[in-house]
Amino acid sequence: MIHEKGFFQRFINAVDLWLFTALVILVLIGVFAIYSASFNYGVSSKYITVQTAAFFLGLICMFVAAGLNYQYYKQFDKVIYIFSLVLLVSVLIFGVTVNGAKRWISFGPLSFQPVEITKLIYILVISSFLDKNWKNIRKPSALAYTFAILMGHFALIMMQPAFSSTLPYFLVTLVLLYVAGAEPFYLLCVSLFCGLTVGIPLFIEFLKLQEFVIYPVSQLGHFINSIQDNVMGIFYVAVIIIAVIFAVWWFLWKLKTKISIIYPILLGFAIMFGFTASMSVEKSLKDYQRKRMVVFLYPETDSRGAGYNVIQSKIAMGSGKISGKGFLKGTQTQLGFLPEQHTDFIFSVIGEEGGWLVSQTIILLYFIFIWRALVIAREARDRYGSLVAIGIAAMFAFYVVINISMVTGLMPVAGVPLLFLSYGGSSMVSSMIAVGILFSIHMRRYTYY
Repeated sequence: MIHEKGFFQRFINAVDLWLFTALVILVLIGVFAIYSASFNYGVSSKYITVQTAAFFLGLICMFVAAGLNYQYYKQFDKVIYIFSLVLLVSVLIFGVTVNGAKRWISFGPLSFQPVEITKLIYILVISSFLDKNWKNIRKPSALAYTFAILMGHFALIMMQPAFSSTLPYFLVTLVLLYVAGAEPFYLLCVSLFCGLTVGIPLFIEFLKLQEFVIYPVSQLGHFINSIQDNVMGIFYVAVIIIAVIFAVWWFLWKLKTKISIIYPILLGFAIMFGFTASMSVEKSLKDYQRKRMVVFLYPETDSRGAGYNVIQSKIAMGSGKISGKGFLKGTQTQLGFLPEQHTDFIFSVIGEEGGWLVSQTIILLYFIFIWRALVIAREARDRYGSLVAIGIAAMFAFYVVINISMVTGLMPVAGVPLLFLSYGGSSMVSSMIAVGILFSIHMRRYTYY
């Protein structure tokens, strides 16, 4: 409950000023960057109005989240998890289809992307589960329940489909399992699941490009290409791998190496789930997304197609040099060479017009932000608060690393925004709520109210 008397005074006294200052500076830089990115398109005022309104709405939500005792989320974890599933189902039923995907729910002139808030709910729920089952975290049932919670969101998000929106779930799950003290083998299973889910589609597309990039595809490449559209073929590959694992276990067992049967069983489930999820990812990808997954390695092979984004982004970043070209003076930005420059490639705009100095300042601000989130986790009054803060820090770190790596050509273009900087109301509000939860944990580190 929010106690109005003295709350704002307590908030001012207890708020983490380092974190809040970094947040405000990032938002201000983002507003200027969005204005510049949309200046020559006649929509700068619209974008700035929406972004500013989202920020102030986010501030209200942040104050509310800070006022609520974060421990209530633990008490009502089942309720909020069901609520998140309802949100994801509702977007499938009532969502607006854009570019072949249902990701938004519209309310007249306003629109909302439910997955932005469900990612935060997932952190609250999975942290609650790990906290309540702390003593049993090394049991196989803990991994099974973790997978069940994860797959509930993953399956519904992939039905939209929105593959890039599922990526933060993987890192958050791994980090929280590690912090909770899970069996290292469980981390291997989760890593294997994540690796297969993302790696198989990536590997298939990589083999397709070989005949155009390096050398003709070998028999292995032809084999992979022949089964990529064959569900049973992929299933057989998974079955063969699992059979080999059980054969190795049986051989070691005969050699008197006492390895529990639960290990090959869990490994088999992780492989089967990974192959199944990879088929869902493979079918949901559009042609341009398939090319983007690998073309970042050789962008020049498709300089006018899938490699265009990366090439133009590198040109923009490099042309900014140390001090940048100046506000509204970036040629790549103002002439419209940069794609999605007000959203996914906002960092390229900043790199061109602000140069290396502003780019490094932004990285420093994100470092401060994540550092303070980890400090809040360390000082939290209970295990649950610590897990939630670490989960939020992991989520923010994921977005920063992936987006900056994406625009500099170190990773494939994945449609991942840069939080607080990229244009997007849903992303802004959900990120501010996450900050409010961090403040709630920080404010209650010494006392309960």
